[in-house]
Formats: sequence, C-alpha cells, structure tokens
Amino acid sequence: MYLAASTLRISATTNPDLFEKEQMAGLMATSLRNPRGSIALLKKPSQPLGKFALPSLGLKWRSPVTKAIATPVNIIASVPGFVQLAEPVPVEVSLMDVVKSLPKEVFEIDEFKAWKTVAITISALAAGYAALAVAPWYLYPVVYMYLGTAVTGLFVVGHDCGHNSFSKSQLVNDVVGTIMMAPLIYPFEPWRIKHNIHHAHTNKLIMDTAWQPFRPHQFDRAGPFTKAVMKAAMGPLWWVASVGHWLLWHFDLSKFRTQDLPKVKVSLVAVLAFTLVVLLPLLITQGPIGFIKWWLLPWLGFHFWMSTFTLVHHTAPHIPFKQNREWNVVEAQLNGTVHCDYPAWVEILCHDISVHIPHHVSTRIPSYNLRKAYASIQKNWDKYLNKAVFGIPLISTIINECNLFDAEQKKWIKFEKAARQLQSSGGKPSSASNDSTCLN
Repeated sequence: MYLAASTLRISATTNPDLFEKEQMAGLMATSLRNPRGSIALLKKPSQPLGKFALPSLGLKWRSPVTKAIATPVNIIASVPGFVQLAEPVPVEVSLMDVVKSLPKEVFEIDEFKAWKTVAITISALAAGYAALAVAPWYLYPVVYMYLGTAVTGLFVVGHDCGHNSFSKSQLVNDVVGTIMMAPLIYPFEPWRIKHNIHHAHTNKLIMDTAWQPFRPHQFDRAGPFTKAVMKAAMGPLWWVASVGHWLLWHFDLSKFRTQDLPKVKVSLVAVLAFTLVVLLPLLITQGPIGFIKWWLLPWLGFHFWMSTFTLVHHTAPHIPFKQNREWNVVEAQLNGTVHCDYPAWVEILCHDISVHIPHHVSTRIPSYNLRKAYASIQKNWDKYLNKAVFGIPLISTIINECNLFDAEQKKWIKFEKAARQLQSSGGKPSSASNDSTCLN
C-alpha cells in the first residue's frame, strides 16, 4: 500500500520556511499546462511571512488567462461510507481563492493552545498507562484502543511542529517535534521531508510520498508471495501498512540530499537514544511480554490510526490518482482530500487531524484552528467537498473497491483479471472473462 513509493529518491528542503517556495516551484510545470494553478514569481509581498501558506516567499497565484480542459469524471450515484460526494471544482477556481476565503485568524499561532495540545496528550497517556497497570486482562482491548489513540497524539503534535504551525520559533518546532516523535521511533526530520513532498504532490502518481497505489502491471508481474502482500496491504491488514512505510522511508540516508543529512542524523540519534535509554531497559527488566504490553501494542495502535488516516483521507472509488501532466493543485487538495468524521474521543485525542481538508488547503493552519477553517470552507466551498463517516461501510468500500489504480483508465480496479473484465463490461460476463475464469 505505502511501499511502492519507497523506491523513489526525491529531494526536498529541510527548511520549512523554504518548503512552500519549493512546493510552488514544483507545481510550475503542471501549472503551465493547466492554468487553474498558474504561478507568478513576484517581489516579496507586504504580508508577514507565513500569514498565508501559498503567497509566502514571493509566490503568488494569479487567475487563469485561458480555460483549462476539465478532466473527465466518473459519475457515481453513491458510495457506502460517504455522506457527500464532491462536485468537480470549476476551472476558474484556484487554490489561492480558497485560501483567501479563510478567516485570517485561522493562520494565527497561539502558544498557549499549542502547549495545551501537549498537556492533553501527556495527560491522556498517563491515564492510559495507569489504566493498563491495574486493568484485568479482559479489559485490555478497551485500554489498548484508548492508549493507541492517545499515543497518536504525540505524532499529531509533532506533525504541527513539522509544518511550523506549533510555534513561531523554528528551534522550538524542531526540538518539540523531535521529542514528541522519539517514543514512536519516528525520526522527525526524515518524516518532515517526506511529508512536505506529500503536500506538494498529493494524489500524484509516482510523486506522492505518503503512499502510492499498487498498479495493475505491478500486481500482474508479481509472484505469489508479493501478490499476497499487496492484497493484505490493500485489504484486511491495511492498518499495519504504515509500518512498512516507516521502515523503508525514514532510516535510509541515501534517500536524502547531502545538505539535509545533519538534521536527519540528529533525528536518528534522538530515536536511537530513546531506544537505548527507555526501550532496551524495558526489554531487559520486563522481558518480551512486558515489552509487548507496555510499548509494542500501544505503538501498533498508533500505526492503526497512521495507516487509517493516510488511507481514508486520500482514497475512494471516485478519487483518482493523476499523472503529472493532468494533476491540478486545487483538485488534489480540495476535491481529492476527504473529510471524515470519527468518534468524538478519537478526534479529541488526535487533535482534529481528521479535519483534513483545511490542512491540505494550507499547512500553516494549526491543529486547534482546523475546525474553524473547515467551517469557513463548508460555508464557501461545500459542494466541492468529499465527506465520509468512519466505520465498517467506509473501510469496506476502500478495501473492496480500491485494489489497484489503472492510470490509463483513470480509475480503481480489482486485483483479479476476471473481476476487472466484469468491471469493464459493466458487470456482464464477456466471452473473454468466461475463458479467463475457466483457465484459472
């Protein structure tokens, strides 16, 4: 599921203040072909740096001079798990139009609210571990469900730090982000580099580093074991797919530019230090069972949410991945990102990371302002939003319908060739599909 992107070597700056400039520059070639997202390099604007995500550092969106060709859309009447399917974004709408429609206060960093998220996470973790210490074994599933979600709060705080939306101080963002992610054995700087590329190339084939869909040719040429892994990752084991992504993306120094390596190494040292100072003594004093109880299971709970959020927020039968030549920034961030409602306790412990559309409209919006930003987006752009509710219908839709992505047909297709032929024929078996079925 997330493994296909791991073979890429993509450069990105480690300086978040320069990231948005790289992001816009990276879209230049696409924008020249698709004027909805055209870019102009201008003199540095009078607004303070970071007030808005897109116009900072002298980059400004301008209205298209010519009309873009609308990408064909597969019309789907309903999708189980979704409460609203987005209408196509009009060609004259740019991402800057959406950003400008947001209240200015949603971009403001409030140090008190930022540190409040840290306090909430630490308190939630303390309560969860206290419960784990005294709970009888038959309550462990409930405790771990809660504790794994509380652990995810560490990542979300680090996530704000990675986007410089936690503090106005770069040093504070770096230090807090590194500390919060260390217990997850998640090196902060390698993650930040990878994650910034995801925002610059959301749902773009080859380039999106959050995850890449498996393609038909990859599956068809794979051996039995690899096919089984693909089916599991995009099926019943979707919830551990991020473990593979974590391993393959964040520890290989060859994936980073030379100038990025000093900060990358600091993050790796921080992770190593936590391993030696906390995890190794835990294993020695508590044994393998204690290690599993106190660290591994809560960590897997975190990866459940890491995998789920990544999958749910950017995957649906009606949301395609696109080639670079047809990719469009406003479609990807507004139309191609899903708002999903989770149980309230999950959203509280995860600091509203599920309110994901405004985060993709502008990464400078702190987590505690995402709901206010989303309310504004709903008011002004509601019909262009995809909305879902977390539950069995939604997950079933994704893992049953979104197996492989066919770039030529621009749609999700099934693993098995016979099922693909049924899809192509509108559900009616053809002689070719009958022959294929007989041969199998």
